[in-house]
Amino acid sequence: MASMRTATAFRFSILALAFACMTPAFSSPLLPPDRPIADRPGSMPAFASTRVDVPAADEVEIAAADVPMNVSASPRRTLADFALKLRNIAYVRGGRELTTGFDCSGFVQYVFQQSLGSDLPGNSISQFEAGSKVDRDALKMGDLVFFRTHGRRVSHVGIYLDNGLFIHAPSRGKRVRIDHLDGTYWTKRFAGARRPDGLT
Repeated sequence: MASMRTATAFRFSILALAFACMTPAFSSPLLPPDRPIADRPGSMPAFASTRVDVPAADEVEIAAADVPMNVSASPRRTLADFALKLRNIAYVRGGRELTTGFDCSGFVQYVFQQSLGSDLPGNSISQFEAGSKVDRDALKMGDLVFFRTHGRRVSHVGIYLDNGLFIHAPSRGKRVRIDHLDGTYWTKRFAGARRPDGLT
């Protein structure tokens, strides 16, 4: 009787293990649909010579394992996957290279150049003026999202991922991270979106 129980338990364990190994194959969203996890409040300077308070509450903590990579990817996915690999690189004003760090427009320019071979303008205002306009509800992976963090001029840019999330280089003292467009700070300052030439 004890040996029958042991055999049954062993068969159940094998079935459970097989099912657990197969589960990831059936789920492949780029990012989870959950809303961002609130972080502690703080402040950070703007992206030009001016300063602006930016609460860190909109930051999204997503482990690299939560964002599966796709080897045979479309240009949009290739771009997004490459951008995600640069998470946690330090913000450096005027930075345009991996070895030095990035500012917001430098990050966008670097990602497009290295992943797709596309040359984008070197600052957020020029990037906003390039490409074609995209409605917020029509955003696709790889589109650029712009913000007015001080005054009426566009002063910040990020790359849209999916599920309302975008990746960007925030400001001095911060690192490349993911935030949600619906976050209190970002939704108030959203200036529009553009689809760079070459992304269809």
